[in-house]
Amino acid sequence: MEGYRSASKHIAVLAFPFGTHAVPLLNLIRQLSDACPHTMFSFLSTQQSNNSTFPKNLDKIKPFNVWDGLPVGYSFRGNPHEPVDYFLKAVPGNFMKAINAVVFETGKPFDCLITDAFYAFGADIADQLNIPWVALWTASPRALFVHVDSDIIRHHVGINGPKDKPLHFLPHFSSIRVADLPNGLTSGDIDAPMPALLYKMGVSLSRAAAVATNSYEDLDNTVVNMLKLRFSTFLNVGPFNLVSVSSSTVDDSHGTLDWMSKHEAASVVYISFGSVITPPPHELHALCEALEECEFPYLWSLRGSPEKQLPLGFLERTSSKGKIVPWAPQQKILEHPSVGAFVSHVGWNSVLESINGCVPMICRPFFGDQQLNTRTVEVVWGFGLGLEGGTLTKEGAKKALKLILCSQEGKKMREKIRVQKELACKAVKPNGSSNENFKTLVKLVSNTYHQVNA
Repeated sequence: MEGYRSASKHIAVLAFPFGTHAVPLLNLIRQLSDACPHTMFSFLSTQQSNNSTFPKNLDKIKPFNVWDGLPVGYSFRGNPHEPVDYFLKAVPGNFMKAINAVVFETGKPFDCLITDAFYAFGADIADQLNIPWVALWTASPRALFVHVDSDIIRHHVGINGPKDKPLHFLPHFSSIRVADLPNGLTSGDIDAPMPALLYKMGVSLSRAAAVATNSYEDLDNTVVNMLKLRFSTFLNVGPFNLVSVSSSTVDDSHGTLDWMSKHEAASVVYISFGSVITPPPHELHALCEALEECEFPYLWSLRGSPEKQLPLGFLERTSSKGKIVPWAPQQKILEHPSVGAFVSHVGWNSVLESINGCVPMICRPFFGDQQLNTRTVEVVWGFGLGLEGGTLTKEGAKKALKLILCSQEGKKMREKIRVQKELACKAVKPNGSSNENFKTLVKLVSNTYHQVNA
């Protein structure tokens, strides 16, 4: 507790413990801890999330566990949404209990609240504690905008209406269709736990002292400017993969980077569908058939047993062309000059890492903002491809791979994504937009004060 005794400021951080939400939030907090002397950050998340997220020995950031909401004796049955639903039933009570326990243990009341933007209840907790609330949105500005304007969207397109209707009533969204919106916004069960959480977020975020996001001004500038009109302070402070504090050593125990170095520039297909979802068996088989027929070298980060998931004999037939590993250092791989295409679930972190590596994307989205990211990457920014029908087929995968790796259109995609890489690097340099926005965020956090009610 020595750090708490000498600290002049104490910041509460509430993480969303699923997917890749906690890692970007911790990246931001590590940057803030370096920039804010005499400040302690108490990072509240579930035990499982803290165990997998936290490195050892962060002097000014201390993890605290909150209840995950799971029933006694709970056993995971393979549905990734189930633990999320249990957790959402436990909030905000589990966080309030942990907040009170942290204050009691440290003897330090909180001066500021920083949360994942998902937590609309952050506004009420901040009001209760009489402190400012800062929310971090970990996905794209465009995805945030559709949640903030969900009432307007629902008014125009209804619930469970035509999927092909364009959002022409929103400025600069005419190329986006209803089908591209996250499930639960205008389709499916809009009252399910996750859609309800996101709806409340869209309504409540204007109460935040600042909304920060893991992006940069020039990636979607028009949408960013519209969001600046919605919030008192809207700050693009990313991409975190270009500015975050990271270890100098890279875990490459499977030898992926050495393997990559044996291949020609822009020739390798890198495949990863993230840490949550694996495509169904028929899609995995279709992708394997496409890889085998095209004969492109491939590196595949695949959870689980390849022998059980992939076609019989595929590993043996492609052993000279491919490498399959259970985990890979994705950012370093995408930065490697040998990679020419990235087959992805199109999560936001993967989009940013693809930009950083200047690698065009082949998009197979599953849930959340991934379909909107796919449409934006393909139609708005022009450095990736969606798949015909939205799923992996042999012919669809072959067509996409050949287009990106072997055609002039693929070269144009690489040129477009290279421009974005230059803009992203410019944003995080001294006097760049993200750097200046971060300075604003530091001032807000380090100069926090207990508000005096009128």
